[in-house]
Amino acid sequence: MSQETEENKQIGEQTPPLNDAGRPQRPPRRWLGLVIALIVVAALLVSGVVSRVKARSTLKAETAQVALTAVSVVSPKPAAPAQEIILPGNVQPFITAPIYARTNGYLKKWSVAVIETPEVDQQLEQARSNLATAKANLELATVTKSRYLGLLKSNAVSQQDVDNAVGTYNANKAIVQADQAAVDQYTALVSFEKVYAPFDGIITARNTDIGDLINSGSGGGVKTDLFHIAQPGKLRVYVNVPEEYSRGVKAGMTADLSLAEFPGRTFRGTLVRSADAITVTTRTLLVEIDVDNPTGTLLTGSYAEVHLAVPAQSSTLLLPVNTLLFRSEGLRVGVVKDGKVALTAVTPGHDFGNQIEIVVGLKPDDQVVVNPPDSLITGQQVQIVQATLPGDIK
Repeated sequence: MSQETEENKQIGEQTPPLNDAGRPQRPPRRWLGLVIALIVVAALLVSGVVSRVKARSTLKAETAQVALTAVSVVSPKPAAPAQEIILPGNVQPFITAPIYARTNGYLKKWSVAVIETPEVDQQLEQARSNLATAKANLELATVTKSRYLGLLKSNAVSQQDVDNAVGTYNANKAIVQADQAAVDQYTALVSFEKVYAPFDGIITARNTDIGDLINSGSGGGVKTDLFHIAQPGKLRVYVNVPEEYSRGVKAGMTADLSLAEFPGRTFRGTLVRSADAITVTTRTLLVEIDVDNPTGTLLTGSYAEVHLAVPAQSSTLLLPVNTLLFRSEGLRVGVVKDGKVALTAVTPGHDFGNQIEIVVGLKPDDQVVVNPPDSLITGQQVQIVQATLPGDIK
């Protein structure tokens, strides 16, 4: 009996408690596990939905971003305070002149340009003889006049005889003066047998030879310029400056000359004067630049490249030429503002090859589209993929 009771106690301890319906009650731990499982499943479902929504939003944003036109932009660069322009120049001597003969004859030698003038020499001798005759007649007339004036005081001669003597004296005196002028004239012509240059210099051209017949430069026939003489110690360089740069060139500014025969070497000159007028045919301003040449290094007639630093307008900006849009309404550039393009009209200035000067239409902080597509319009949204600083413009 005690053994059965003990077994029933053990069996009673292993039997779960019964509920009101007489069924055994489940332990609370199983309900807790089920709730946790449901929560995990719900969390997984929510996480999946959220990730999908987020991925869809990201994809939509990326698609919209990719649909925007990608552009590179650059900011205008302020123009340099001075622009160097290179212009062709003609090197000329400071003083040059053709040398003509003042008398007719044959060139005897050209080392000192001596002309043989036998006709002039003969005319000079004849003039001297006439002068001598006239002087002799004047002396006789002088003596006769003095004698008659003395006799008139004693009434030994008539007044008529005295007047005749005085008239003869005056006539002979005038003849002497005329003959003296003729002698002086032929003496001067004989002195012209030797040709003298009006200034020190070098002979740059000889247009005659020994034995050639020389015609006087003052005559009415064909003139023969014997030589050309130049003074090379100081040179004039003439330059035609385009009209667009004419306001920037002033007297006193310096210029550098470079010549092909002197590679790597420059010669300094000074702009001394200009024509103060634009040539209608070429639309250029003629200026003169003086260059010292004491050793004669530079040769007259040379071709030179003249470098001038012309002051630039302070308000101008520089842009790469690949930013320009050529439209029927005029020149335009695309300026990006708040992610949108605004086609802006600009006024160009000087063209420097890979850059162009913009006079009106831009500000230094504008962002200008580089290589804009022809389809670009105002208001179009764009995406900036690269921005270039003003100092990076080359």
